[in-house]
Amino acid sequence: MAASKLSKIRNIGIVAHIDAGKTTVTERILYYTGKTYKLGEVHDGEAVMDWMAQEQERGITITSAVTTCHWKDNEIHIIDTPGHVDFTIEVERSLRVLDGVLAVFCAVGGVEPQSETVWHQADKYGVPKIAFINKMDRVGANYYGTIDMMGKRFNSIPLPIQIPYIKNETFHGVIDLIGQKMITWDEDSLGLLSDISDIPSNMLPETEKYRERLIETLAEIDDVIAEKYLEGKEITEKEIIESIRNATLLLKVVPVMCGTALRNKGIQLILDSITNFLPSPEDIPPVEGINPETKTIEKRGSNVKGPLAALAFKVMLDEGRKITYMRIYSGKIKAGEDIYNASKGKKEKVSRLLKMHSNKRERVNEAGAGDIIAVIGLKDTSTGDTICDESDPIILETIEFYEPVISQAIEARTPGDQERLSSALAKLASEDPTLKIKYDDETAQTIISGMGELHLEIIIDRLIREFHTNVNIGKPKVVYRETIEEETDVEEIFDRKLGDRKHFGHVVLHLEPNKRGEGLKLIDEIKDEVIPEEFHATIEKGIRDAALSGVVAGYPVVDVIVRITGGSYREADSTSLGYEIAASTAFSNGCSRAKPILIEPIVTVDIITPGEFMGEVIGNINSRKGEVKNISHKDPVSEIKAHVPLKQMFGYSTDLRSVTQGRGTFSMQFLRYDKV
Repeated sequence: MAASKLSKIRNIGIVAHIDAGKTTVTERILYYTGKTYKLGEVHDGEAVMDWMAQEQERGITITSAVTTCHWKDNEIHIIDTPGHVDFTIEVERSLRVLDGVLAVFCAVGGVEPQSETVWHQADKYGVPKIAFINKMDRVGANYYGTIDMMGKRFNSIPLPIQIPYIKNETFHGVIDLIGQKMITWDEDSLGLLSDISDIPSNMLPETEKYRERLIETLAEIDDVIAEKYLEGKEITEKEIIESIRNATLLLKVVPVMCGTALRNKGIQLILDSITNFLPSPEDIPPVEGINPETKTIEKRGSNVKGPLAALAFKVMLDEGRKITYMRIYSGKIKAGEDIYNASKGKKEKVSRLLKMHSNKRERVNEAGAGDIIAVIGLKDTSTGDTICDESDPIILETIEFYEPVISQAIEARTPGDQERLSSALAKLASEDPTLKIKYDDETAQTIISGMGELHLEIIIDRLIREFHTNVNIGKPKVVYRETIEEETDVEEIFDRKLGDRKHFGHVVLHLEPNKRGEGLKLIDEIKDEVIPEEFHATIEKGIRDAALSGVVAGYPVVDVIVRITGGSYREADSTSLGYEIAASTAFSNGCSRAKPILIEPIVTVDIITPGEFMGEVIGNINSRKGEVKNISHKDPVSEIKAHVPLKQMFGYSTDLRSVTQGRGTFSMQFLRYDKV
């Protein structure tokens, strides 16, 4: 792959709130680039990118799907991500490996809660963005209102490069502010044909106003544009495009377009903006990682001739085969060769390389820098692992995973099902890092924990359908934590003979409450002459093991600062086991004395409801011990933000539907743990 080929690649993700039309936009992109020959509709369960049975039935995206299409000599790799908060990890791991983002907003709903979440996720990884305001054909569509909301809620400046052409209160097309032309689409050709014409006279004042604003915004960022603007010289279309591209790559502006994906209007212009404004692998800064041998920071630029550096960002099982999705940052991978997993320190063999189109695949012999590729044959590689050359090792920054907030008990109905259940859960957990599995010896139940009710519902559905496992399901349970409210000093001596050996350990700890969300913090204050250094790690291990099961109800202990302040050492008798048991017992005893309490997960709930039902919705939140934090009116709907204990949110979707006649929607996100 020559350097010029790299400049023609775009690795982009499509992100949005649930139901903003993200998958419909992707389906239209595939149709207009010739990748598909039929328009797949989400509501018919025929969307190419929503290939799982669970996605087709519910009309939502659950797993991020990868595809490749071509537009005007450019190769575009697209990841269509879920919009539901329960599947945030799918967005997180996709954004970690993408170079650019197309954010889709609903013209009626504006900037909805999950749009905000994914936007901030993209900011975290420094990913440039363009925006498409969809559903302009809907009653209540407000293009300029949505842009205002973007300006208030996000750091980047929303920069309209189009304005809508509305005729007889109906969306007809767009006016391109860069080329100063009107573009409409032929409905009989399913939007394949477009008509470019002069701007109608009644739209000229509005066009002039927004074009002037476009140039002024660029002049504040770009010296060349500023100079020409102040001198009154004409600024060419090419110069404007170049200036917008530079400002987008610097995360200063977000070009904004509009249209309606369902009515096939505006999609080709999105493709032009993807190629014009979003970065190629050459435009992104070199990826950084740590050399595991020298512990120094190293960089890898997008160069096919450089040493291999790739990140595994998703693992999927298909018909029993493990498929590992990878983003290659530098170097290349060939089918049949050995590669090195630096995160695990193991060699792996690439048996096949695949270019994915949703769940269909195309075999290739090699892939290089800038590619998103699927690999078959990697046994030990999991999400977040770095693949590189063994002679030139590097470990890239891994992917952050979220802690599960909701648990459910499941048990197999027959001994045969039990075998299948264990195997199936292990496979599902290797795919999904936010799914946690624990076997409870006391109840003989398997506890699965995930990001929300829908997440666990999908997992159980897959167990039954894909793995043919019959299970009984218990009610979901909230995952509690324990902490302390007071400070205490505690001392413990372990001095006992076990078997032929005497074991001695003596530690002194000081426990104090930590801030919420800060976790368990260990501070080693012992001098080596008091207890030799070789036992310090053992003492810490004893404390961490004891913290896994608290004194109130056996939940993990968090938000505690433990200072290891003292102890003693006996030449002949001190052992690792002695110190580990002494530290573990001291921590548990200290927690018992320091006013231990249970803390529960609190979630932020964002509710969108028609204004007339606002009173009933607020009343329902209050009855669930929730605290309303903010109410904003966006005619004809209102948005309510509240903090509610997670355990009170079970069954809320049914209640909300009933009090809003099915018109209310909500999303929730973990906020913090707080006192029960």
